[in-house]
Amino acid sequence: MDMNFSPEDVAFREEVRAFIAENYPKELRAKQDAGEELSKEDMLSWHRILARKGWVAPSWPKEYGGTDWTPTQKYIWGEEQARADTLGLMPFGLSMLAPVLLNFGTEEQKKTFLPGIYNGDVWWCQGYSEPGAGSDLASLKTRAERITGDDGKEYYLVNGQKTWTTMGQHADWGFFLVRTDPNVKPQTGISFLLIDMKTPGIEVRRITTLEGGHEVNDVFLDNVKVPVENRIYEENKGWTCAKALLAHERSGIAGVARSKRALEKIREISTTERADDGGPLLGDAFFKRKMAELEIDLTALEFTELRTLAGESSGKGPGPESSILKIKGTEIQQRLNEMALEAVGHYGAPYLRDLGHNSQIGPHYADGLAGDYFNGRKTSIYGGSNEIQRNIIAKMVLGL
Repeated sequence: MDMNFSPEDVAFREEVRAFIAENYPKELRAKQDAGEELSKEDMLSWHRILARKGWVAPSWPKEYGGTDWTPTQKYIWGEEQARADTLGLMPFGLSMLAPVLLNFGTEEQKKTFLPGIYNGDVWWCQGYSEPGAGSDLASLKTRAERITGDDGKEYYLVNGQKTWTTMGQHADWGFFLVRTDPNVKPQTGISFLLIDMKTPGIEVRRITTLEGGHEVNDVFLDNVKVPVENRIYEENKGWTCAKALLAHERSGIAGVARSKRALEKIREISTTERADDGGPLLGDAFFKRKMAELEIDLTALEFTELRTLAGESSGKGPGPESSILKIKGTEIQQRLNEMALEAVGHYGAPYLRDLGHNSQIGPHYADGLAGDYFNGRKTSIYGGSNEIQRNIIAKMVLGL
């Protein structure tokens, strides 16, 4: 693809940069800078501004609210959001469920669910992993039995447990993989259901992560009645939807633009003169080499992501290259976390927030870095562990 910026692309970048500067919520920026916990409304505020502008779902088809941007414009959009440190939009509705609805949903389902996703009126969560089914997702045991209700309508009665449900405490709805036929091979007995999280029988329990945050949850389903019309695609063929959704999720996990921004911050800190630390860290040849190696890997990943963007714009969904993006993207994110901690030294000590306000490092830069490091260990697991992704590449790309 041609990555030379045309005059139109340059003008687009200026438009995007000005829009973010003028419209990004000041209250949200203040909370981010102070490291405060964000509420559900905080996390949706930027989403809703972009929805009103028509920029919230660039990859959707134009008729459903997409922007019809070129791959270069999508690249610029990601770059400018990272540059401005905007809050990332929750992906569960916009970039995970929406492609499934667009490819496999009925027209009625699209009309029912897409507007709420687009406008930020409905918060979605993902019900995939279980205590005994994470990387081996096809072994999931949450059951859905078809019944006829007292009203004469057809329902699924769902029983089981999901875990690591990200932001499930805020969710209005969830998309769940359930087993509808236990008598066939695992992948062919799974269905894809949309479930109202206010349905009786659903309980969301907090999981406190290592850094003390509340990001993930257990979800228990006890005789939860789900209308049959909330099933996407055919019964027992939900694995097809699941694979498509995971491909989109893995592409989004790469996070190239934000990794580039994180690398810039590390470079800025590592060039700072600090008398107590014996001079700038970038003067150390070993650290400088690690920075150079990381930047080379990030550049290679960036062009892989651009090829994927170009393919999607031509109507080709993400394929096995999404596994490459996922592996390298998460490994780079973890290396960035490690180098950021190395760059700030003892100022990044966990739970000692005042140290992060040292003027030599910059206000709040070190706040939460230890937590980011701890939390970032999971990136190589979610969306399908990197070991599983290597198996996919071996089979689908190398033909082994």
